[in-house]
Amino acid sequence: MATNQSIWLLRHGSTEWSQNGRHTGNTDIPLLPDGEEEAMALAPLLAAERFAHVWTSPLQRARRTCELAGLAGQAEVMEGLKEWDYGTYEGITTAEIRQTVPEWSLWSHGCPQGEDAATVTRRCEAVIEQVITVDGDVALFAHGHILRSLAGTWIGQGAVGGKHLILGTATTSVLGFERENRALKRWNAPCR
Repeated sequence: MATNQSIWLLRHGSTEWSQNGRHTGNTDIPLLPDGEEEAMALAPLLAAERFAHVWTSPLQRARRTCELAGLAGQAEVMEGLKEWDYGTYEGITTAEIRQTVPEWSLWSHGCPQGEDAATVTRRCEAVIEQVITVDGDVALFAHGHILRSLAGTWIGQGAVGGKHLILGTATTSVLGFERENRALKRWNAPCR
């Protein structure tokens, strides 16, 4: 494992559900026109970088962001980058969930018929294991909760570490190293 590797985390542009706070796991919804503009705004920043490998979630909002950011030609789909499986909470908001489970938090409660933090941590560990075998920087196009979970796992806190990290749409974040220690080099940097 090279300690000079940077792992770029790129969240997809805005969607209807990301704008209104609905949990969007495996529902394959498109970017809004604003989300497409956000994704295109990533292109100049990413054009200055040289990525040894690019992976994207299989869901269209991440793949389209990758395409509009100019990296689709070198992208490979990675199933592990799918968003959390929200189970029966798919398509509803936290406020709606808390009407029946007042103290509900994705990070501590998980989702009925979906994933919990322990399951997502294992998925993140598998993604990291694959990514660190690459000789050079990588770019990962994915979703809010899975990218937050990846960052938490990267720094040794597991998926639940993501609860401390806010991540907007079409933002860039970079995982890397401070000497030999895993670190967050950049977080939630806007595309414009």
